[in-house]
Amino acid sequence: MLEVNVTTTHDPVASVDVLLYAHAPLLPVAVRGPLRRAAGLSQQQVAEAIGVQPLAVLRWEAGSVEPRSGPRRTAYSRLLQGLADQYPDVLTSASGEP
Repeated sequence: MLEVNVTTTHDPVASVDVLLYAHAPLLPVAVRGPLRRAAGLSQQQVAEAIGVQPLAVLRWEAGSVEPRSGPRRTAYSRLLQGLADQYPDVLTSASGEP
């Protein structure tokens, strides 16, 4: 069972995000890099925002490793979904649809 730590500075939005995204599937590997590039973001920028090394982003995009459950996975999942909302054409082109 996923535990949500409550502290004196409890952030209910962050706690809900953990519940929603910690174990949620990530978007397919085939769209991760293209979404990032469509937004003009480097792997370095994504890594800094999430709090990981750029090599982790490279591996997530290659599909050789998935981010572990927790705040970093939540952040990466939110980023991918936000980029997919902004660049839906990337999802369409990656799926092979016209």
